[in-house]
Amino acid sequence: MATKTQELTQKGGQHRHRALGLSDEAALRIYEVMRLARAIDERMWLINRQGRAPFVISCQGQEAAQVGSAAALEPKKDWVVPYYRDAGVALWFGMTARDEMLQFLARKEDPNSAGRQMPRHYGSRERHILTTGSPVGAQLLHAAGIALASKMRGEDAVTATYFGEGSSSQGDAHEAMNFAAIHKLAVLFICENNGYAISVPQNHQMAIKDLADRAAGYGFPGVVVDGNDVLAVYEAAHEAVKRARRGEGPTLIEAKTYRITAHSSDDDDKRYRQAEEVALWREKEPIPRFAQYLRQARVLSEELDREISDRVNREVDDATDYAESAPDPSPDDLLKHVYAQESR
Repeated sequence: MATKTQELTQKGGQHRHRALGLSDEAALRIYEVMRLARAIDERMWLINRQGRAPFVISCQGQEAAQVGSAAALEPKKDWVVPYYRDAGVALWFGMTARDEMLQFLARKEDPNSAGRQMPRHYGSRERHILTTGSPVGAQLLHAAGIALASKMRGEDAVTATYFGEGSSSQGDAHEAMNFAAIHKLAVLFICENNGYAISVPQNHQMAIKDLADRAAGYGFPGVVVDGNDVLAVYEAAHEAVKRARRGEGPTLIEAKTYRITAHSSDDDDKRYRQAEEVALWREKEPIPRFAQYLRQARVLSEELDREISDRVNREVDDATDYAESAPDPSPDDLLKHVYAQESR
């Protein structure tokens, strides 16, 4: 068992969010950001299938793990080191639908990399989002480095890094967690365990049921949480953030979730998982689940839900139209920031 197991809490009953210190407005914002992440993702798939963009890597099904944990952090004070699925994290930390679409279509105005990175490779110094890299697992080391810098500067900042369970098998993950534990760094290692490292199921890459068990080997807590319950994720992350700010070191949070789509637009997931399995997980999807809770808590009315839907749809439509009409990068500065620039 993990050193600390976070069960699906029912604290607060009908008003769990209030018991966790979240106002009704904060709970609704979490819901809207989850909805926006999903709507952007669905639009990207449509554009890809129409042949207007070459590649999509999806966040669908993992929105609760992303937004629930990011909501426990303080944007522009804390840092996030995401991986390529983390649309919800990036949006919570200030990315917009336009930013997402500009990068997806590799436009010159893309604030992440001016159209130089693959889709879903976020990066913004201003927003405290460290640039995402394609090599899986490398971001955990970067997060440990940021947390060490914060500690050396005497800053009250927490760094959260995100990864899939497949990345946890990389040596980078071991090195980062061991280093963070030794130096008691304020790091949240957040594993969005969706069950598959591309096509490899978890039981083919590790002999343990809970990835969080590994935290005991480094000497810090490991927490298992229902990754499709956004409030349970928030609670686990909130406790880990408090612990980190007290100087007690890192926490490993394993959010058990599921990706509804294939690994990417280049993947055929029918070759390695059954349709019945996907259908079963669709019944546990985080967005309808949170919407049902908010209705039962009398926070979300049908009218308000329609307003949120309309606002999200307008935002995605605007982002799509804007990005599609935006200019491409110029070949003239293709090598900018790739090689050192000689002074003239």
